[in-house]
Amino acid sequence: MFPLSHYDEGLQFDLNTLAEQDNSRRKALKWLATGIVALPIAACGGGGTTDPVACTTVIPSETAGPYPGDGTNSNASGLANVLNQSGIVRSDMRSSFGSAGTNTTTGIPLTMVLELVNANDNCTPLSGYALYLWHCDITGRYSMYSSGVTAENYLRAVQVSDVNGKVTFHTIFPGCYDGRMPHMHFEVFKTLALATSGANDIKTSQLTFPLSTLTEAYNTTAYAASKTNLARVSFASDLAFRDGTGSQMCTVTGNPTAGYVATLKVSVAV
Repeated sequence: MFPLSHYDEGLQFDLNTLAEQDNSRRKALKWLATGIVALPIAACGGGGTTDPVACTTVIPSETAGPYPGDGTNSNASGLANVLNQSGIVRSDMRSSFGSAGTNTTTGIPLTMVLELVNANDNCTPLSGYALYLWHCDITGRYSMYSSGVTAENYLRAVQVSDVNGKVTFHTIFPGCYDGRMPHMHFEVFKTLALATSGANDIKTSQLTFPLSTLTEAYNTTAYAASKTNLARVSFASDLAFRDGTGSQMCTVTGNPTAGYVATLKVSVAV
């Protein structure tokens, strides 16, 4: 069984929070009584949320799985590391590159926008960090490892976060293979220079999508096998998500015809 991480501030934190909330309520009553109006305070470094506890919840660590391609394991050809290949830093990850050629995988277009923030500093953006994202194709195959695509390296890419801590990838909606809920893997590195091996990462985790989006996407003809596989699994039984999906669940807009846009705030402690 793979270890799953849980984020818990502890009893003392809860007691302090309750005390602070009670004190805030008393102050509010006092301000109302004296005619003073309190202005709302935005939390999380301008992230737009008013829940500092949720904002600072570190995304749980998850297994990188058997197909990371990050230099920490091998495939049929030996050590599998796409991170040391020229061209891995890119936004559009739908095609293979370098010696793997230029074959392109198909599927519903998906734009992934991940926002890296520091849980130890009021969720301020983490600029200049590198994020490596990888996932399976519409039939559940992983490039570099799965039969038929061992010579490919598509659906793998690295991006460096901008001043707002954001990275953007253009990819396809992933398929669902038997035994797992649909997901994507990612690793976070403090710098691009360190993003040459998974051994250097500061966080490895996974993300997923709302069931309504999965159902909608998999009702299309191209994802027929995924529809069948999805019917046999659930978040409650999934090895990564059975302890909850709160900080790993993307917000998704769009549709199968126009494509989807998925966003997720990734909070890490640095």
